Amino acid sequence: MNFREPRSIEYYFKKTLKKCQIEPLHFHCLRHTFATRCVELGFDMKTLSEILGHSNINTTLNRYVHPSMEQKHQNMDKLNAVFTVK
Repeated sequence: MNFREPRSIEYYFKKTLKKCQIEPLHFHCLRHTFATRCVELGFDMKTLSEILGHSNINTTLNRYVHPSMEQKHQNMDKLNAVFTVK
């Protein structure tokens, strides 16, 4: 496995964004996106927390997981199904 200097990766990332005419953003934003997508795919929080290297699951939940409006609707639909008489 070849290791890279983090600044080199960040430089390449910024260069690629510019080349693709994408608004500049911090490389760290990808970490937030990764965490959010993992939640959307149904990762359990403990596993995701360990992948991200957090010692506490609350760090993952409070800083990296941003549920989408669609997720909120889906969860409310699940709750509604429990209370709906058939």
